[in-house]
Amino acid sequence: MPRLVLIRHGQSSWNLENRFTGWWDVDVTEKGAAEARAAGEMMAAKGLDFDMTFTSLQTRAIKTLNLALEAMGRLWLPTEKDWRLNERHYGGLTGLDKAETSAKHGEAQVKIWRRSFDVPPPPMEAGSDYDLSADRRYAGIAIPATESLKDTIARVLPYYEERIVPALRDGQRVLISAHGNSLRALVKHLSNIPDDEITGLEIPTAQPIVYELDDALNATDRYYLSER
Repeated sequence: MPRLVLIRHGQSSWNLENRFTGWWDVDVTEKGAAEARAAGEMMAAKGLDFDMTFTSLQTRAIKTLNLALEAMGRLWLPTEKDWRLNERHYGGLTGLDKAETSAKHGEAQVKIWRRSFDVPPPPMEAGSDYDLSADRRYAGIAIPATESLKDTIARVLPYYEERIVPALRDGQRVLISAHGNSLRALVKHLSNIPDDEITGLEIPTAQPIVYELDDALNATDRYYLSER
């Protein structure tokens, strides 16, 4: 039966600093690297193996994937990287301290920006220190100025259908290393979670989520590997 495993990147430097990250490229911390290796060791110990892997264009997800695969002795597996698996773009909040932002704008407003389904944060201003328009990995891509979770889902799901579903239908075992919100998009779709509930779903760092799928790629089971 088809099997899909999702893993959020290990702790990043801006996770540690409690800053809005989004599309900005930050590395994993030493703890995050250790989390990634531990995830790989756990997947190997529990007998998981893969044929194809997917990740975003962001260092923290790529490095998490590579460290986990190295721990499994599977660095040679094919990997496809695509911007559509990137984290949600936090617009003008990018780089800001979350606590300081709440103090400035009020916790209620920041909660709307962070946790509403379809209300995006303020757009990033042109010329921002975090403007990625000159980053060559995004050449030819219309970089968003901001995104809601709904916007993120609108780019993740077509990519899933276009690139990942065919691999699963072909019987391949697939591992995706991505981000809290791009993975929320997939979990929402696979588990049929309503709009008003998905924003409350917390996905911990470097904890593999296993989806058992039937031949039609409907989820028959979803669980954290650490719980089995």
